[in-house]
Amino acid sequence: MPINKKKIKASLLVLLFSLAYLLLSYFLIGFKSDQLILVGLFNFMYYLSAVTRKFILGFIVFIVFWIIFDYMKAFPNYEYNTVRISELYELEKSIFGFKFNGGVVTPNEFWLLQHTNALDIMSGIFYLSWIPVPLIFAGVLFFYRKREFFYFSLTFLLVNLIGFCIYYIYPAAPPWYVQQYGFDFIANTKGNTAGLSRFDAYFGVEIFKGLYEKSSNVFAAMPSLHSSYPLIVLYYGIRNKLGWINIILAVVTIGIWFAAVYSSHHYVLDVLAGIACALTGIWLFQKLLHTKGWVHNAIEKAVKALS
Repeated sequence: MPINKKKIKASLLVLLFSLAYLLLSYFLIGFKSDQLILVGLFNFMYYLSAVTRKFILGFIVFIVFWIIFDYMKAFPNYEYNTVRISELYELEKSIFGFKFNGGVVTPNEFWLLQHTNALDIMSGIFYLSWIPVPLIFAGVLFFYRKREFFYFSLTFLLVNLIGFCIYYIYPAAPPWYVQQYGFDFIANTKGNTAGLSRFDAYFGVEIFKGLYEKSSNVFAAMPSLHSSYPLIVLYYGIRNKLGWINIILAVVTIGIWFAAVYSSHHYVLDVLAGIACALTGIWLFQKLLHTKGWVHNAIEKAVKALS
């Protein structure tokens, strides 16, 4: 049997990038089991079959997003700009504050006093969906509308890059930080489940505790990218005329927006900024797609290679 040089070269590249990722991760943020899981999953799917190989190669965009997000731990945004704590809180109160129990409260403070088990469960379910909904949606597009898959995944990455830039330009503390620490800046503050801890407590689990212990930076409340993601999914759902599925996506989108505020993870201003970030990324990608021929050509080549 003749040696397939192309396959050998591809295998060597996979090995090289796997080792390079593990080494770079070790020096930047230290060893974590998540890194081995990511490398193991990628290699497993790459070698399992031709179908899974194409699938994992298509999802490289999401892997790049995760790696960038994870590496932000090595470069805390509060080392580059002043963290906004009281400024954002006061602005939220001046625009969205209202009278309650003899004082003026923000929506976060209101829900902190008026939370219920039903809302705790509902908000927890909605907030958990921000991970699987975009990934499942992307998976469906990959198998049935590959070109739209690349449009969606690249828009997703672009929105995140815009959001990450804002995190460094305008570091901002979330509502739960003010509730726990006031307006004093404390570097290296650990992630906190805030109102989502009630979901964990109700079911006797540590789902959100596990997620937020791995937070790259707690001073990244503005914009709320959790609020951006479902809007991107909804946009591409409408664009692809998914019918009744879009009603579900709209409910999930609004539910995540509510949960972000209800759980004290974001101000209303953060949610609005996340919406603006998503709309900006969608508009910018469409503009690049229709004005830059190389973007269109690169996507067409990727579609052909993975079909």
